[in-house]
Amino acid sequence: MNDILDSDTPPARVLLRQAGAFVAARAIVLVANLLTGVRAIWSGTTPVAETTLYFANHSSHGDFVLVWATLPPDLRAITRPVAGQDYWLASRLRRFIGQDVFNALMIRRDGSGAAGSTAANPVEQMVQALEAGDSLIMFPEGTRNTGDAVMLPLKSGLFHIARACPQVRLVPVWIENLRRVLPKGQLVPVPLACSVRYGAPVVLADGEDKAAFLARAQQAMLDLRPDHDKAEER
Repeated sequence: MNDILDSDTPPARVLLRQAGAFVAARAIVLVANLLTGVRAIWSGTTPVAETTLYFANHSSHGDFVLVWATLPPDLRAITRPVAGQDYWLASRLRRFIGQDVFNALMIRRDGSGAAGSTAANPVEQMVQALEAGDSLIMFPEGTRNTGDAVMLPLKSGLFHIARACPQVRLVPVWIENLRRVLPKGQLVPVPLACSVRYGAPVVLADGEDKAAFLARAQQAMLDLRPDHDKAEER
């Protein structure tokens, strides 16, 4: 989390950054609640202190903030969003928020490993983090869904992680309404109630192939949508 602070960093500066990160984290959770009234709905699972990969739909820049903010504080402390290195390391402020506040796992979205990382690609980075005991928030669509489709096809990374880390809980998540709170092209959020729905863990079955697993994982996410969203689709 503090790789930008080397061993020669004065202790007072370390403490100051840690205090700033704590205050910023509390402020982010407060603002997320004020703007969205976000609530967590646990369906078929409960928040437990086990290594977990939360995989969610992705339609807004604020998606991982809502998932992170709705986790209980003890789980939030051990859960890292998977974030694009190119964006979050682009300035000192973003670097501070990404690394110190969220403790994000920085990946390169061009498919190569992060600078200084021994991992060959983002999937390997995620596997290493999970094996080390970190929980992660990731978006298996791979990019924000800004079109009319309910979801984009899932990328293969989720399957490879499920195969490499059978001990990890794979929890599907559905984020409701955030696209309406942060509509494309708008700078000012529109206050609107949001929910983050957590479903029963998905387990890779013996002999299950990639296509079947990804279809089942995607359906587990879609099944979490509220009834009115499903009615609108029909």
